[in-house]
Amino acid sequence: MGLRINNNIAAFNAHRQLTATDNALSKSIARLSSGLRINQARDDVAGLQIANAFRTDVRGLRMAQQNTAQANAMLQQAEGAANQVETILERLKELATSAASDNTDSAGRTALNAEAGKLINEINRIAADTKYSAVTLINGEGGSLDFQVGTTASSDARITVDLSNVNFTATALCVNSLDLTDKSGAQSAITSVDQGVSVAGTGMGSIGAAQSQLSFASANLATSIENIAASESTIRDADMAFEMISFTRNQILLQAGTAMLAQANLAPQNVLSLFG
Repeated sequence: MGLRINNNIAAFNAHRQLTATDNALSKSIARLSSGLRINQARDDVAGLQIANAFRTDVRGLRMAQQNTAQANAMLQQAEGAANQVETILERLKELATSAASDNTDSAGRTALNAEAGKLINEINRIAADTKYSAVTLINGEGGSLDFQVGTTASSDARITVDLSNVNFTATALCVNSLDLTDKSGAQSAITSVDQGVSVAGTGMGSIGAAQSQLSFASANLATSIENIAASESTIRDADMAFEMISFTRNQILLQAGTAMLAQANLAPQNVLSLFG
């Protein structure tokens, strides 16, 4: 082989190999330090696009899960107020039953009627005051509320909670005009309270059905988030064990390549022996 000093081909080759090893080592360090297989778009163009779509879906689903939790909190507030109204109806039934009996005199019925009037006012106050973010819940004015529980704009990605038939006002419960001052009025009041209990049961049923639907929707969202996040992870996240293997290999190659480049740079000095 000829001895040349202007172009050290061996050094060029060693430098090329050393540069490639250094780039590979830098990539391994980036993946090990970030935990990501894709740190730049050039690492995996198609994979990055798919992973970003998955990440967008996960963020949307997490917000949908929050929407579901807030909707359930709203219904829990409505349920709590409805339970209080139900308790008041039970007390009204006691008062009406007591007033309908002849063992209660006129003065007693007047006192019972006064308590009943206060309780009816409390029913109306609870119905008017039970709100969630300025939306009245149990006075029949809530209407239909849409909650986004998916990542698309289709109707399948929304749950509608209809509060129009959830009405716990005294009028809707048929107890707005109870009169316990005489026996016949008290007997009529018993029937009215029973009707109110039936209406309240219907309202409670609507609240419970909506809560059940939201509960299943929340569970499904949790499963979807887990699966989509796992899909993103298989594309974006680095296999740390494999990357450590690559890092060790590249580190050894870098040390060896540096030593060989030094040897290649020394080779042209053999030309000096020709001038002896």
